[in-house]
Amino acid sequence: MSKKIAMIFAGQGSQAVGMGKDFYENSPLAKEMFDKAGERIGVDFKELLWSENEQLGQTAYTQPAILLVQMVAYRLFKEACPDIKAELFLGHSLGEFSALCASGALDYVDAVELVHKRGAFMQSACESIDAGMMALVGIDDASVERVCQEAQVQGEKVWPANYNQDGQLVVAGLKADLESSEQAFKEAGAKKAILLNMSVASHCDLLASAQQPLSDLMSGMIQERFEAPIISNVTTTGYNTKADAVALLTEQLVKPVKYKQSILAIAKNVDIAIEFGHGAVLKGLNKRIAKDLNTLNISDMASLAKVVEEVCD
Repeated sequence: MSKKIAMIFAGQGSQAVGMGKDFYENSPLAKEMFDKAGERIGVDFKELLWSENEQLGQTAYTQPAILLVQMVAYRLFKEACPDIKAELFLGHSLGEFSALCASGALDYVDAVELVHKRGAFMQSACESIDAGMMALVGIDDASVERVCQEAQVQGEKVWPANYNQDGQLVVAGLKADLESSEQAFKEAGAKKAILLNMSVASHCDLLASAQQPLSDLMSGMIQERFEAPIISNVTTTGYNTKADAVALLTEQLVKPVKYKQSILAIAKNVDIAIEFGHGAVLKGLNKRIAKDLNTLNISDMASLAKVVEEVCD
């Protein structure tokens, strides 16, 4: 009996200088994908990804860079294992756009442009405010939600943004409000509260102005072609229509990423998860969320060969 496979994709924060280089140097397909994507948005991805520069840390460039490397990894896997079909697709934040590409509903070159502009919309929404995000360690979900609600009653702008695993959440809002809430989070059980090096506040109300332009752009790019359902960050359930994709990815801008809840929802329905792209961020999270879910990762040619050997009978 064939194994049921979840194809998964990480989000912003998984980037690193040098990612994708092994693919590019060893695969004509990867080289072609890099060149086409670069032509679309006027970016030399080789320069962006393989040399120290400020742009890789800027949301408008981080997002297309991550998506491109993920889609190269996915296409190389599909080239090696054309008969392997996904049971479902799942992405963490930005990764949901990669999931949409992998499903067939979004061309990867269109997606590179889409998330490039998504990043620009997000930066624009936050450019006149001092926005940011804070990672919390050792605190439960209910306590985070309570502290955020109490802060909001006081007029502060602080929201839960990423539910990554038990005891590890990220909150978003105005930096001053995040800093003033730090003591309350610690009193509620947080062992650490770390202000992240970010200039945007993802997955909260501060991005409301980015919703309509993103929705308009997606409406012209997403197609009615879904190989398998995509698990929504917002609802933790699957969708497979253009209308739902546009609506849910628009809502995702201002709603928290329920990654932990999504993995728990799918863990009993799949045998293997394969993470595509640089690093193994989701593999690490999955071990702590659902320890029995076997998660593999493809980040270079060696890991590609290993996964192909394991899953492509």
